[in-house]
Amino acid sequence: MSKVEDFLTTKEEQEIVQAILEAEKNTSGEIRVHIEAHTGNNHFNRAKTVFHLLKMDNTKQENGVLIYVAVTDKKFCIYGDRGIDQVVPENFWDTTRDAIQSHFKKGRFKQGLIDGILKAGKELEAHFPWEHGNANELSNEISKN
Repeated sequence: MSKVEDFLTTKEEQEIVQAILEAEKNTSGEIRVHIEAHTGNNHFNRAKTVFHLLKMDNTKQENGVLIYVAVTDKKFCIYGDRGIDQVVPENFWDTTRDAIQSHFKKGRFKQGLIDGILKAGKELEAHFPWEHGNANELSNEISKN
């Protein structure tokens, strides 16, 4: 089994998908999680590439967010689309990053992702509130490589 397969159980993955559904209830923002074993690239650049591969840059308000995890590298990053970057302060993702990081350091990967997802949803709500007619534009499933 690869490290990616060992990272989360099927049950944990479903709990994370539920957290995404919960986080997106009050925002038009779109949140996804991508997990892969390793990248030879800079992690931020890899997250940006995955963001585009998952077509996350095709949302109406350009408000997609990717939580990217490289398991064997023990690295993660948060990548938000340009619509978010245009309206939020520079340190906008720090609290989400800190929520994830505090759990990851203790090996609580599922809880780190859930807390980060819920925090991201709360943060996005202030700038991209859910409005009647907003559609779920992206899959909530975890993508893996």
